Amino acid sequence: MLTPREIIAQAWTVTTTEPALKRWGFTGSALRLLLDIKLVSYQIYFAHAYMSGLEVGLFDDVIWLYTHAPLPVFWFIIIGFGLLVISELFIPIFCDGAIIGLTAKSHKKERVTGGFILGMYNFFPIFAVHEIFVFSGINLLVTAISILLRYGSGLTGFMITVATILWLFSSIMSFLSSFAEPAIVVKKAGVFESIGQSLKLTFSYPGHIIFLILLLLIISIRIAVNAAILVLIPGLGIGLGIVLTYFLTPALSYTIAGIVALVLVLIAAYFFMYLHVFRQAVWTIMYMELTSEKELDKIG
Repeated sequence: MLTPREIIAQAWTVTTTEPALKRWGFTGSALRLLLDIKLVSYQIYFAHAYMSGLEVGLFDDVIWLYTHAPLPVFWFIIIGFGLLVISELFIPIFCDGAIIGLTAKSHKKERVTGGFILGMYNFFPIFAVHEIFVFSGINLLVTAISILLRYGSGLTGFMITVATILWLFSSIMSFLSSFAEPAIVVKKAGVFESIGQSLKLTFSYPGHIIFLILLLLIISIRIAVNAAILVLIPGLGIGLGIVLTYFLTPALSYTIAGIVALVLVLIAAYFFMYLHVFRQAVWTIMYMELTSEKELDKIG
């Protein structure tokens, strides 16, 4: 079995040398980043309104657009926005199936092809795992706290505590189930079977805990950088749009600002692509190495 150091080295080699993995990783990272920016932008808007004592609603932007834009433009933007959100929610999961499967093929010295089939075949089981641990997402916790602060009434403190405990428990279980997705793709395991395999592997090889902690450190750095960029990109876009209005028409100013913000998103997604593919590659290769060993509860 490969050592943790060798697994990291091989995972990084796969990440940097396989063009197919880069394509799937970039697609998933870009869509995830766009969704996160939307969520953060909404929370910044709600936080500003909350601190200013203003009453705001979830669909204020839709109402404003409906009253200020021609009807065809309104429907074009709303339909386009809806399709984009659907893509941001589902396509990254599709990409994860492709990344894991192609990483496994590369580890087995097979042709690194068939990403679309791998993503399609494994989409629903991976989606189910994501939904089981949906409360582990920091964005969902922030959104829940935001809603509770605005509508929690007298139970705000209690409900925020409950939401935080639920998030912490779900995060721990999600971490312990990190091998679930590779089990689904590599071994064609069912949803709960894959989670069970992941828990068993995690507790069967405590010597790899240091390696897992290292991964957590990498993930934590990614989260910190991601959070900074998520706040920075909308701020730069809005700031640039406001500055340009002193020289250009508002429509042209905000169009230029939007294009600049989109370019920044694509640049950020390119770097996040390496981190995401590397993380998936590490868990996949490690899963394949651990499952090649005899299970510790098997005798004879």
